[in-house]
Amino acid sequence: MTTTRMNELGFYTLAGAPDSPRDLIDEVHRGEALGLGSVFISERFNIKEACTLSGAVGAVSTELGIATAATNHTTRHPIVTAAYATTMHRLTGGRFALGFGRGIGPLFDAYGIPKVTTAQLEDLAGLLRRLFHGQVEFGYDGPLGSYPVLALDTSFDEDIPLLLTAFGPNTLRLAGRAFDAVVLHTFFTDETTARCVETVRRAAEEAGRDPASVRVWSVFATVGDHLPEELRLRKTVGRMATYLQGYGDLLVETNRWDPEVLTRFRADPMVASFPGAIDQSATPEQLEHLATLLPADWLAPAATGSPDRCVDAVLGQFELGVDGVILHGATPAELAPIVEAYVPRRPAGRFEHLAANPGQATATTS
Repeated sequence: MTTTRMNELGFYTLAGAPDSPRDLIDEVHRGEALGLGSVFISERFNIKEACTLSGAVGAVSTELGIATAATNHTTRHPIVTAAYATTMHRLTGGRFALGFGRGIGPLFDAYGIPKVTTAQLEDLAGLLRRLFHGQVEFGYDGPLGSYPVLALDTSFDEDIPLLLTAFGPNTLRLAGRAFDAVVLHTFFTDETTARCVETVRRAAEEAGRDPASVRVWSVFATVGDHLPEELRLRKTVGRMATYLQGYGDLLVETNRWDPEVLTRFRADPMVASFPGAIDQSATPEQLEHLATLLPADWLAPAATGSPDRCVDAVLGQFELGVDGVILHGATPAELAPIVEAYVPRRPAGRFEHLAANPGQATATTS
């Protein structure tokens, strides 16, 4: 364990398909003890509802930054979302960042949830900031809908960072001009990651903002060889297969991969008939079969192998221009050997400026 708080590193709680949301209690305690800087909360419509998990993390932690990465604004009334953020902000003493994403189109269609648009997200960022600072919105009629009155408390004067998970260039540019932080995606190639960072920074500059004020997080699959082989397959092959199920076209386009590989993957009888998310319920035999469908270079953007080799890969992410790395797909207990190997190799003086809040680029001084 380390007493150093490494604000450049984060992890996802309840990665994948947990048995119980209570697992996060031990994960948060272990992550804080390891010195990890932030915990990120992803949302699935099962036992991973973001508001509930956020409150639990806030209650059982004292130093970790906390962020949703991500929830979807179309699933809640804007005042409910704003009240959630201000509650978390005060509950955690300013450690919380509210993060949004576009969601999975086919799932939203199936559930009848409205699709998320760029115009909505941009208007949402401005609206939330006004509400956080006590303003009252009368007669709102815009991309988010129509509301007679939107207000929290006129005494509020809260600076709550807003974060955006981003894939394509439009969302990346939006993050640069209107949000405080951006979370990229797992299995981005080095070229893609560097290109995404440049897109965010350039958009911020064009909007008259300091490009360094937008914190960029890489989401980096971190699956060391100290884990059992079946578990490694589930966290790499299974996770990639699930992404390809949900938004394969976007991932392939973003990474500039061969779309014919995706076509063959989708045409495979096992894939075409699989019920639900592959990473949650695929058998070892099915995972082994899926591995034959995926090119090695599609799975290569990850930290794998020995702890030292994983650290090499994590440090390489910083050279691409990101401010932080989310060690994705593993619990703090599973990450422990890698984090312990990272501590003595952590670049001295490089990350001390980072805020504990994952949506804030620079720590404030008082």
